[in-house]
Amino acid sequence: MKKSMKIMSAAMSGIMVLSLAACGGSDVGTTAAKDTTEAASEAKDSTDTQAAQEEKADGEAYTVGICQLVQHDALDAATEGFKDAITEALGADAVTFDEQNAQGDSNTCSTIINSFVSNDVDLILANATAALQAAQAGTSDIPVLGTSVTEYGVALGIDDFTGTVGSNISGTSDLAPLDEQAAMLHELFPDAKNVGLLYCSAEANSQYQVDTVKAALEELGYTCEYYAFSDSNDLSTIVTNAAGACDVIYVPTDNTAASNTEIINNICQPAGVPIVAGEEGICKGCGVATLSISYYDLGVATGKMAVKILTGESNVSEMPIEYAPQFTKKYNPAACEALGITVPEGYEAIAE
Repeated sequence: MKKSMKIMSAAMSGIMVLSLAACGGSDVGTTAAKDTTEAASEAKDSTDTQAAQEEKADGEAYTVGICQLVQHDALDAATEGFKDAITEALGADAVTFDEQNAQGDSNTCSTIINSFVSNDVDLILANATAALQAAQAGTSDIPVLGTSVTEYGVALGIDDFTGTVGSNISGTSDLAPLDEQAAMLHELFPDAKNVGLLYCSAEANSQYQVDTVKAALEELGYTCEYYAFSDSNDLSTIVTNAAGACDVIYVPTDNTAASNTEIINNICQPAGVPIVAGEEGICKGCGVATLSISYYDLGVATGKMAVKILTGESNVSEMPIEYAPQFTKKYNPAACEALGITVPEGYEAIAE
């Protein structure tokens, strides 16, 4: 800055001298004054550019806290996409991720969020509904982005939700069109009569999904019954009851179900009861078909939102919830073969 001022001082002195000459009618003096002014301007621009580059080189380091409810394919992919998007935009050295997993315990989510608040992180990623609810309770100041959350109005207790939370919270939704999921079940199993709706009663967004799907299925002529389990301890009993009474079972995007697909599959497949799932991870573990999204891409979208917040380009309170851009019909080849199900055209096989 001092160097820039010296340059400007010298330039201005030169301009004043040459201006006096110009008053005497010298064209040479006028040209010289113009050249000196341009040189001074270029010198200043060069100095300012160098200062900006040095400031950018110094960089600003960010700390991002990640609270993931539980480990399973969908949530893992969302976290990975989130981290990749931020690293690509800001550089690996510009951000530190404090990544913690609550192992399926909502109380642990609260503990993790409180640690992020104590450490004054720059932004929090809440991966899954319970993590988002803990973040909502834990801070009203630190920007929070949710992902793998189905319905934000339900999750956050907002009546007449219009798409923007309006506080320190925004994020992305993994909601696939529930009426299209019901239509897919009808396409695959038009002769079925009874559909069991299997979900965890502790997950508010699971309740929202099965309520919506139930209404759509009943319009298609099915009889639907709820089969709610409170956690993994009573899952086996509830699944056994559902498999004994239903022609088809629907499992929504549900974190507890996603973490226990082996239990569900070991009961339903021997009983010959197919499962239509709300997302690919559950379908891969115990289902025959799903209308699913890419959780990695969802995480990338969330990461891009985070970059805008960290760099000051956007205010989290003004950012509407974003949704997956596309949905894909997929099927589980092994499960379909085991149950003798022929999938119509237009379905993509889930990779093993």
